[in-house]
Amino acid sequence: MRDEQSEKWLLWSEKIGRLLLKIVRGTVIVGICFIILQPLFVKLSVSFMSEKDLYDSSVKYIAKHFTLSNYQMALSGMDYWRVLFRTLVLSVTISLLQLFACLLTAYGFARFRFPFKNLLFGCVIFTLIVPPQVIMLPLFMKYRFFDIFGLFSMITGGPVNLIDSYWPFIMQACTCMGIRNGLYIYMLRQFFKGMPRELEEAAFVDGCGKLRTFIQIMLPSAVPMMVTVFLFGFVWQWTDSFYTSLYLNNTKVISSSLSSLAVNVYSSYEGFGGSMNFISPGFVSMINNTGTVLSIIPLIILYLICQKSFVEGIERSGIVG
Repeated sequence: MRDEQSEKWLLWSEKIGRLLLKIVRGTVIVGICFIILQPLFVKLSVSFMSEKDLYDSSVKYIAKHFTLSNYQMALSGMDYWRVLFRTLVLSVTISLLQLFACLLTAYGFARFRFPFKNLLFGCVIFTLIVPPQVIMLPLFMKYRFFDIFGLFSMITGGPVNLIDSYWPFIMQACTCMGIRNGLYIYMLRQFFKGMPRELEEAAFVDGCGKLRTFIQIMLPSAVPMMVTVFLFGFVWQWTDSFYTSLYLNNTKVISSSLSSLAVNVYSSYEGFGGSMNFISPGFVSMINNTGTVLSIIPLIILYLICQKSFVEGIERSGIVG
């Protein structure tokens, strides 16, 4: 009898322990989700409020005077559709160039031996440590007075001004010096190092060269990691405000258009029937929240489409935990 009772108590204690563990785990997950999603939810709810709701103490998250005029004003102030297309083309182009350059570099670090390999890879990691603000002035002067061994000065009589063009982004992407390229190289290197060498040896026996082995054997297995790197590159280029403000003076993209939205609110406010002599800071903040929602909607759609490959790539990247 005592043995049966002790077994029952053990079973009940195990069930209670598992239940408590589930409760704690669910509470932690809900808390983390709330911390992550609450700012986005606030911005989304504020974007549908009218100016009266901002000063109504009874309004918390649900608008009393539901309106879409905030989106109309933000679309007009940001010149949204034209800027959206321009930013989309730039982000996709730069992300693909970064992916191609980082794939070749990471595969070389993972599979080949060459002099100063560890030193060069240390330089790659060093690019993650040094903040870009340290080299801001040299970067600007380099592309403002761009020249290659004096060739442009010899042909055109002076250096070429690449500021307010896409060429600085393209050249940095092709040379693995773009935004967070050191991280992409590290992730891809870890992935290629984890692949069995027997695959390459079998391909060499079948007569494949190194380039053909890389294209036909290694790349198909690296598709989830390639999607992950592309998403990282796309998102960081989409939300970048440092390099875009440094290189693009007159060309507007999403980040620069969002930062100048408050300035454009004044003309839009009168056009949509504003009757006040001044615009309150709360109203400007409301329009900025609406512009932020518009700027992140394409990113949310992209992540929903590529979610499966993104999660798989993160799991196989070697940086989990």
